[in-house]
Amino acid sequence: MDLYKFKYTFKKRLNFIFGLIIFIFLILLVKFFYLQVSQFDLYSSLSKNNSIKVIPIPPIRGQILDRNGEILAENKLIYTLEINPEQKLDIYELKNQLIGVVQITKNDIRKYKKILKESHYSSTLPIKVNLTNIEVAKFVANQYRYPYILLKHKFSRSYPKQESGAHFIGHINRINKKDIINLKKQNVYESYLGLDHIGKTGIEYFYENKLHGFPGYKKIEVDANNKVIRTIETIEPMHGDDIALSIDYKLQKIAEKAFGNYKGALVAMNPENGEILAYVSQPTYNPNLFTNGIDEANWKRLNDSIHKPLLDRVVSGIYPPGSTLKPFVALAALENNVRRPPFSIIDKGFFKMPNSSKIFKDWKKGGHGEVDLVKAIAVSCDTFFYGLGIELGIPKLNKVLKRFGFGEKTNIDIPNEKKGLIANAEWKKKKFNKKWYQGETAITAIGQGYTQTTPIQLALATAKLINIKNIRPHLFKKDHVSHLKKINSKYLESNNIDINLIKEGMSLVTQEGGTAAFIGRTSNYSMSAKTGTSQVFGLKKDEIYDESILPDRLKDHALFIAFAPSDNPKLVVSIVVENGGHGGSTAGPIAKKVFDTYINTGNL
Repeated sequence: MDLYKFKYTFKKRLNFIFGLIIFIFLILLVKFFYLQVSQFDLYSSLSKNNSIKVIPIPPIRGQILDRNGEILAENKLIYTLEINPEQKLDIYELKNQLIGVVQITKNDIRKYKKILKESHYSSTLPIKVNLTNIEVAKFVANQYRYPYILLKHKFSRSYPKQESGAHFIGHINRINKKDIINLKKQNVYESYLGLDHIGKTGIEYFYENKLHGFPGYKKIEVDANNKVIRTIETIEPMHGDDIALSIDYKLQKIAEKAFGNYKGALVAMNPENGEILAYVSQPTYNPNLFTNGIDEANWKRLNDSIHKPLLDRVVSGIYPPGSTLKPFVALAALENNVRRPPFSIIDKGFFKMPNSSKIFKDWKKGGHGEVDLVKAIAVSCDTFFYGLGIELGIPKLNKVLKRFGFGEKTNIDIPNEKKGLIANAEWKKKKFNKKWYQGETAITAIGQGYTQTTPIQLALATAKLINIKNIRPHLFKKDHVSHLKKINSKYLESNNIDINLIKEGMSLVTQEGGTAAFIGRTSNYSMSAKTGTSQVFGLKKDEIYDESILPDRLKDHALFIAFAPSDNPKLVVSIVVENGGHGGSTAGPIAKKVFDTYINTGNL
């Protein structure tokens, strides 16, 4: 009996379970029929329209700081109105729709069209940037009316010092087609996905790889209306590195103020390690104009100006060195045992070419009397150096000039550096198909003729006079050029007397009788220097240079190189003042203000 009941109960339970399974299976079958047949069109459409998107997350660009932490380039949070260019919206209709909420100007439309033409990443593009708080509030209140316009917040590059230091800081601008080609050639295009700006000039360009970082991404699922359904994965970006420069912004401001309204350039450098402490190129410009695309009016104003404010004169301005070349010419003479003291000449105010009637005049009418090499540097005697150049010859002269960096790039960490020029017979033959004349050697020896240099070259050459290290000028604070080889110290030790004679001549420049004597009279420290004046145009035979009747653009350039204190140099300065006249009277006072600030305030 018990066995019968057990079998009956077991069979009943088994039938129940089997029936439950059949019931569940029928439910699934009905659901399957509902989804696959009745709702086929709906879910087929959803499966096609839903998609996975990868949205780049842009990194925050690194800041640029001076040596003391003063911010030179930063990022500010701004709000933008952006639209999807694929929606093919009528921009002018959009402008009308936003009347009373956000004003879209003609300039905004021009910028949008330019960005649309050049953009490499076209998720959304800005139709209005840098909205005010009032504009943001108005748009948020009316956002339901504009489902096709997105209000976004992002970090925008800002230059708080504006025109100050613009050339060495540089600027960013929107990525264009040329940039895209270069990025793909370098195999780094992927690191710019989601980014729409790139460094174009200065430090912003040179250290782009450090500053720009690496984008992250967000993987999301969206429906047909691009509405986010869910976030699948998020990878955070790697933000750019901050960069500290060797620039001391306090000294930079002093140098810029001292330069006033003159055009030209100034470099202040530590001769021990090549750190650039001040870097002035005048006139300048406001880099903030470029951040979100410069408008046509400002571009034309800057690009077409005869004063060339976009030209970085420190590395790209090339000038005849004038008499600032004389210390290096004198050193070439000493090394080749030419006109070594006590050799001297009687300067009557002119130099007559050997076996010729051609005469070269000294800058001082009547001449300087008896002049040896040291005095020739101190009073900048042209007559002495004309003859020295002829006796030395251009090959020997150029060999020494090249060793001090003339005619070569300094490889400073700034783009677009020019080489300058030290000319010779081969160069002239190739350039003009003409022979080299002795008279050209004579004027080369006083820094005129074909010779051309940059302000950064002059600063480096001056530093090499007083330092055995083969330093490289740089703006990056960490001395990343310590791997450079030193100059052969045995060579310099054997020629130490020669160097000291040059230094003696330069120290006398700032003393009584020198071409910058006012510095010695008004300073509580010793300064060694060399003044220079370079011609903008050549004088015809018997033509007299009269500055008073010339337009400013034809006046001579004023040059000045110096180091101080003379016995233990801590700073080297080179200056070119375009159309400034005389180095001693125009460039010298600018240099003195920089040295006064640096030396008398405990190196800042």
